Amino acid sequence: MDDMRPSGGAGAMGLASLFPPGLQAIYGECRRLYPEQPNPLQVTAIVKYWLGGPDPLDYISMYRCVGSPAQHVQEHWHYVSFGLSDLYGDNRVHEFTGQDGPRIWIWLAFEAEAGETAPTWPAELMQGLARYVFQSAILPHYGDHVSWHSPLDNSESRIQHMLLTEDPQLQPVQTPFGLLTFLQIVGVCTEELQAAQQWNGQGILDLLRTVHVAGGPWLITDMRRGETIFEIDPHLQQERVDKGIETDGSNLSGVSAKCAWEDLSRPPDDEDDSRSICVGSQPRRLSDKDTEQIREALRRGLEINNKPVLPPISGQRQSHDRPQQSVGHLQSQQTSRSRKDSLESESSAAIVPHELVRTRQLESVHLQFNQESGTLIPLCLKGRLLHGRHFTYKSITGDTAITFVSTGVEGAFATEEHPYAAHGPWLQILLTEEFVERMLEDLEDLTAREVPKLPREYSWPEKKLKISILPDSVFDSPLQ
Repeated sequence: MDDMRPSGGAGAMGLASLFPPGLQAIYGECRRLYPEQPNPLQVTAIVKYWLGGPDPLDYISMYRCVGSPAQHVQEHWHYVSFGLSDLYGDNRVHEFTGQDGPRIWIWLAFEAEAGETAPTWPAELMQGLARYVFQSAILPHYGDHVSWHSPLDNSESRIQHMLLTEDPQLQPVQTPFGLLTFLQIVGVCTEELQAAQQWNGQGILDLLRTVHVAGGPWLITDMRRGETIFEIDPHLQQERVDKGIETDGSNLSGVSAKCAWEDLSRPPDDEDDSRSICVGSQPRRLSDKDTEQIREALRRGLEINNKPVLPPISGQRQSHDRPQQSVGHLQSQQTSRSRKDSLESESSAAIVPHELVRTRQLESVHLQFNQESGTLIPLCLKGRLLHGRHFTYKSITGDTAITFVSTGVEGAFATEEHPYAAHGPWLQILLTEEFVERMLEDLEDLTAREVPKLPREYSWPEKKLKISILPDSVFDSPLQ
């Protein structure tokens, strides 16, 4: 449980010189920005994460920011977290890898009236996001988004999701443990999140900066905002977003999702069919190398101007600038603890030796998605495959993964000759441009505002492909 108190104890600025270098670095940057607030209010984890506590962030400081009248930035609260980066350099939480690895901090700013007491819900929100980051081992980046599916402050607000961007005030700081950089959490409406998915997060952030009531130049989150930027300025959708999608496509490379796949090439009772994944069955585990490749695909996506390629199956991680990822289809903080939102389950590593899992060509497949995941299929086809890219669904209820690839993607084990191929529970589907265009026509109702009646099935018999959109209950309570 968290405790809010003035930081005159462990967090006192006056005692910063006694703290580990990681803490000194963040305190120094905060002191530069807020010299008149040496002892801000602070939320602290009573039992630290490295002592067995549930909350990864050791401290969250709360500063009152006067804003900038010249830029129409109103007074607000500014939250800075301690713990997503390496604070101590002694391996108690993070493995120390020297000064070369990037370190990330998260902060949240939102609109508040003068004199208002700093609320603690932003700290709870940040802890929930930090828990996901620790569980999934996927670091957030500029332009990423988080599908939260609940008002960020547990009210009736339309602000129910998050985009991540660079901090406009706090500057990167070099520490003995690496470069410390700052990410800002920006609350957005569902329609704005969907636009970020269909186009790119940075583009939507740029639009939010142009609308003062929706964030302005500092991207301040105002939980009282009742309109989306597209309702405030209808021209933004057609003139900016739609044109951007047509020109650039989407740089969302994958999502955590409720999904499954089934091999229809063999009878269900064929015991030799060890690569078939069915809802309600016990899935095969992804090998550590398969998991690493999928995670790299989600983390890096595709460089828009580079040759499209899936990351090689390798134990080496790369940290290039890359298009956005969905940090996770997260539920609200209250339910995220009980869900498996990780891209890599705790028991997935090396369950099936990589060299013993053969790649198998399939003749016919059945793909299964819940409604939310299904609505992203047109995005996958139009925004990714028609632009020569790939898109991955990684199951949050098991170790299943489905990657759609276009004919221009290198490194895939699905080919034009064998468009359906599986490596353990990882399925790849190669779709030609002609077939993608046809699928977009047939799946047009998935983009309609009216929710289609479920279950819903789409089938292309000559291609031996079937897609089912199923209720959440099928994935939450699989058949026994």
